[in-house]
Amino acid sequence: MEELNGRMIACQILITGLIARVANDSPDPLRFLTGFRDEIRAVVHGINIAGMENTDRVRQVAQQTVDELFSLMKPPSAAQPD
Repeated sequence: MEELNGRMIACQILITGLIARVANDSPDPLRFLTGFRDEIRAVVHGINIAGMENTDRVRQVAQQTVDELFSLMKPPSAAQPD
C-alpha cells in the first residue's frame, strides 16, 4: 500500500507540474488554471462510479484531491458545483 501511495503522490506531482507548465505558456495563466480546474471538478462531479456502496465518499475524496492539486498553484474558489 505504501508503494501505491508513493506512486500516486508522484503522479500528482507530475500532473501538477504539467498543468503549471501549460498555464505558464498561456497568455492568461490564471484564467487557464481556473477554467481547467472547473472542467476537472465537473468531470469528477458527473462521472459514473459503479460497484461501490458509498459513491458520495469516493466523489468527495476525488474533489478534495483536485482542490489539493490546484491549491499548489491557485487557491480554490468559493463556488462549488451543484
